[in-house]
Amino acid sequence: MIKLIACDLDETLLNSDKKISEKNRIAIQRAKDEYGVLFVPATGRGYTCIDDVLDTLALRDQEDAYIISNNGGILCTAKDYQKLQFHALPFALACELFQFGYEANVCIQVFTDKDVYAFHLNEDEKKWLFMFKPDSIICEETSLAFLKDTPIAKILFQNTDMTYLQQIAKQMQPITKDKVSVSYSSNRYLELNAIGVDKGLGLRELAAHLGIAIEDTMAIGDNLNDYAMLKDAGVAVAVANAVAEIQAISDYVTKANCNEDAVAEAIQKFIFAS
Repeated sequence: MIKLIACDLDETLLNSDKKISEKNRIAIQRAKDEYGVLFVPATGRGYTCIDDVLDTLALRDQEDAYIISNNGGILCTAKDYQKLQFHALPFALACELFQFGYEANVCIQVFTDKDVYAFHLNEDEKKWLFMFKPDSIICEETSLAFLKDTPIAKILFQNTDMTYLQQIAKQMQPITKDKVSVSYSSNRYLELNAIGVDKGLGLRELAAHLGIAIEDTMAIGDNLNDYAMLKDAGVAVAVANAVAEIQAISDYVTKANCNEDAVAEAIQKFIFAS
């Protein structure tokens, strides 16, 4: 019996307008009220970048609401952001990753506990970033020395050319091999976490914290930063717009895409109709 749903946000729960549909919201609330199922946002974003989601789902009002953020880098409560886990990148490694991205002239975003620092920010990405995190910090620094005493949860590189990002990832292998968890999201981000850190780790840690068997969890996602979470969950669901690699490992692929209430479809099938 499913007791916990870990759900990706962008291109999964959220539609193209970055909103939660009313049908999805009602299904999530009903699963909680009638079946006792916890709904947990599992996102690559920082936990301070999902205010609209927390408000729409009224998660701030719940004592038993949690957030898996930064691809599993930070696990915290939704009510007061109490940290249960924080898996930081080693600072020297973060500096190496930053320097590589800086010299490659890609847009770089560095996620700390509460802040996002942006470098080489282009106008297209600026629009998206400030939609989620209006107080993001645009930086002119050429190194991360100013963050030497600040734990770094995640670094991402942004480019709308995924082939280019994949080439960069390949070139970075001497730095990342056995040291960095590499993933992709939203068809525009190359995401870099400490080795072993991913949404699957976040799901396992939260399930253990709550005393829930991993077999009693469901994960819903669309892109490669959801891969580990879907592999670990008891039930893996890909939305119709998911990349092929995610659909291939999922127990079920929704007929609906993220603009057609895909999460509600998954909840209907595995919670209400089970």
